[in-house]
Amino acid sequence: MNGDAVVDRGRYPDVVTPWEREEWRAAALGWVGDVLDARGLRETGPRRVRLRPWSVLVRLSVEDAGPLWFKASPPAGRFEAGLTEALSAWVPEHVLKPLAVDAGRGWSLLPDGGPLLADVLRDGPDGPRTWEALLGRYACLQRSLLPYAGKIEALGVPGARTATLPRVFDRLVAENGALTEADRAVLNGLRPRVAEWCEELAGLGIADSLDHADVHAGQVFVPGPGRFTFFDWGDAAVSHPFCSFVVPAGHAAERYGPGVLPRLRDAYLEPWTGGGRTARDLRRALRLAWRLGAIGRAVAWGRLFPGAADATDLAGDAQAAGSLLRLRDEPAV
Repeated sequence: MNGDAVVDRGRYPDVVTPWEREEWRAAALGWVGDVLDARGLRETGPRRVRLRPWSVLVRLSVEDAGPLWFKASPPAGRFEAGLTEALSAWVPEHVLKPLAVDAGRGWSLLPDGGPLLADVLRDGPDGPRTWEALLGRYACLQRSLLPYAGKIEALGVPGARTATLPRVFDRLVAENGALTEADRAVLNGLRPRVAEWCEELAGLGIADSLDHADVHAGQVFVPGPGRFTFFDWGDAAVSHPFCSFVVPAGHAAERYGPGVLPRLRDAYLEPWTGGGRTARDLRRALRLAWRLGAIGRAVAWGRLFPGAADATDLAGDAQAAGSLLRLRDEPAV
């Protein structure tokens, strides 16, 4: 295997990851080599290593296979490898199929997914219709996964089910060291409303599913016109599916203005119609989930490599506190 590597640390020059440990690096790259050997594949060219507080990503040039990607997740996100493999069996049309995973160590070897949505939008055309199509496909993925919610949790994906969100909220507030006394007063004042929102949302009859929690243009491949491949499940949880809407909606509104939000809402909700649910019910559910999705985002901020936050400007508690405080914001749609 080629020992050369170009290392990218982004905005985190002092990031702490397992890559810095020679023993870990040798084990990880040895595992990759064994996978390639078993498939008769040969690595060529330098590696490109991308180190972040939440992942180690290595791009490999492989003869006759194109680029492949090794990913290692932090302990709290170790479930991602097994989840990626399971999703490739359950919803293969929506996700990447890994060449191999080591679920116990949180390692995956993945094929290249094609151009990122961010690159497609940069090169044009760039417009809200792409996001409408994206959200419709993502909603179809979530609906397909409704029967698998229990199996997804069994893989170690954190549960943030609608009925349990008040307890998750209580734990997050109690454990967060970045909240000021004023912040705690705000959140404690919101606690009865959080319980009411959860009860109402559960009563609208849409079961919990997989919440990616961070769908944006850098987390979606576009392998062909009108096709989308979702990846990077490290922030995922089993929760109300509509909690996913707020992140992509926010990114699209930044690009095109808030006037696009009703269109995006309707595109996302269309696959959820039927079953006796009215458009009014679905829109109400989306407004409730818009707020409650902040709890899932707060949970995800804890999934960093041990010591990573201490060596960077990314403090998990501070980011989680900011997410929790967004519960007070009125939904934008």
